[in-house]
Amino acid sequence: MNTNETANESTDFIREIIREDLASGKHDGTVTRFPPEPNGYLHIGHSKSICLNFGIAAENGGRCHLRFDDTNPMKEEMEYIEAIQKDVRWLGFDWGDDLYFTSDYFEQLYAWAEELIENGNAYVDDLTAEEIRAHRGTLTEPGKPSPFRDRPVEENLDLFRRMRAGEFADGERVLRAKINMASGNINMRDPVIYRILHAAHPRTGDAWCIYPTYDFAHGQSDAIEHITHSLCTLEFEDHRPLYDWLIQHLSVPSAPRQIEFARLNLSSTVLSKRKLLRLVQEGHVDGWDDPRMPTLSGIRRRGVPPMAIRNLIDKVGLAKRDSVVDYALFEHCIREILNTDAQRRMAVLNPIKVVITNYPEGESEVLEAVNNPEDPAAGSRKVPFGRELFIEADDFMEDPPKKFFRLAPGREVRLRYAYFVTCNEVVKNSDGEVIELRCTYDPATRGGDAPDGRKVKATLHWVSAADAVDAEVRLYGHLFEVENPGADGDFVDDLNPESLEIRNHCKLEPSLAEFEPGEQVQFERLGYFAPDRDSTASSPVFNRIVTLRDTWARIRKQQAQHTQQGKRG
Repeated sequence: MNTNETANESTDFIREIIREDLASGKHDGTVTRFPPEPNGYLHIGHSKSICLNFGIAAENGGRCHLRFDDTNPMKEEMEYIEAIQKDVRWLGFDWGDDLYFTSDYFEQLYAWAEELIENGNAYVDDLTAEEIRAHRGTLTEPGKPSPFRDRPVEENLDLFRRMRAGEFADGERVLRAKINMASGNINMRDPVIYRILHAAHPRTGDAWCIYPTYDFAHGQSDAIEHITHSLCTLEFEDHRPLYDWLIQHLSVPSAPRQIEFARLNLSSTVLSKRKLLRLVQEGHVDGWDDPRMPTLSGIRRRGVPPMAIRNLIDKVGLAKRDSVVDYALFEHCIREILNTDAQRRMAVLNPIKVVITNYPEGESEVLEAVNNPEDPAAGSRKVPFGRELFIEADDFMEDPPKKFFRLAPGREVRLRYAYFVTCNEVVKNSDGEVIELRCTYDPATRGGDAPDGRKVKATLHWVSAADAVDAEVRLYGHLFEVENPGADGDFVDDLNPESLEIRNHCKLEPSLAEFEPGEQVQFERLGYFAPDRDSTASSPVFNRIVTLRDTWARIRKQQAQHTQQGKRG
């Protein structure tokens, strides 16, 4: 499934607006932007905005800018700028030559701030941040004007220029837009548009000690770049009147239209840069790209294909109200891609040795194995087979219950692509632990079928002991134990202590040593996996991307059954 193709066939309220604007001649093209603040790594929530902005631009033959809204030097780093570009490219999008920074517009933004002052629409305020908050009022009570609100234009200009020159300390003065302290929208009660920050900027260094606020810089940057449709998440809906007011009161070169949509929220995770930063700083995870993190870098490291994210965004669609998407739907999207694309291999994560006593000693053979039953074009591979093998310890029980159909004393099972084997003897160590199974095989069942037509109830995966690659396998689960972390207190208290299980000395089919980070593979019967960046040629490390069990498919089946029952009722 291709997200862009699907979008062309369907519609939503944003695409309808854009089509109407193009049809009416309001715009002769579409220019959108993705404007992250470089104060952290992107997470999966950002992917919706990325897919929407770049997707809509592509659908209409337009452009999508990548612009870094770098107006807060206290939190921004070049590391984040580089990581964001990498993430956007990984998702499959390209901004071409349209890479911009709000810091490129600092001089123009400053000039427009002076324009507001000259027109009586802004003033320098000496109130502290706490005093400004106290004067702002509440949702039910109007705000109180600052005693400095009616300063003469000349005095405001002088003070603002001295702010720029560095005469004042951080927080000593701010520049506020002069709008309406009685407005029902608190964002319109003389918002701060410039503040003093004596901090080096990642790109401009020490050239500035005053910086525009996001609310002031955002719309004007859109206007400079001739953005036609400024697509934002719902938290900016209450900021739209300010966005429009500034556009109307400044001599900007264009008038972008802001449109809001519901953000992507996923169950069983947190999508807040502040919370994600805390997880990193407090050592709850192994950095921003920990495969348990919902960051795009973490998701990429885990091995998730980018098209799974794009398909998730397509399935969720656009709405005007926030909602929470079940994480199982994301996992379903991953499986949809990997079931079709991922090659199959055999790996044993909890090995127990099997010795085939009637197999000739010192001999081995090569068997044919299918690479992907969903894709005949993927062909087949050669798998070595010999007298000694490894199987999963969980595939054997000495005293099995009634519905356990795998290997047990006296029982015959199929080894995938190989032969029927029967367990004849169990070898234990001094602690009574099973360390080896002695079996016999039926040479006539090569390939997995018996000439006499007899059937077995279980097929096991295996790895040749002589050829096995020793590896570390990391089994990742949900980072949090609950669907809504932090709902009943500190979100850190909801961390899942079993979100990572590390298996050492796992036994892999030899061809798995050739897989590189960024590739995905299905370990047959176990799940989908990908090599980690910690892998080396001699010591492979694999991350579990997702299990084979499709929880979302089960949920949909239950929902369908419930619907049918309701109709019958």
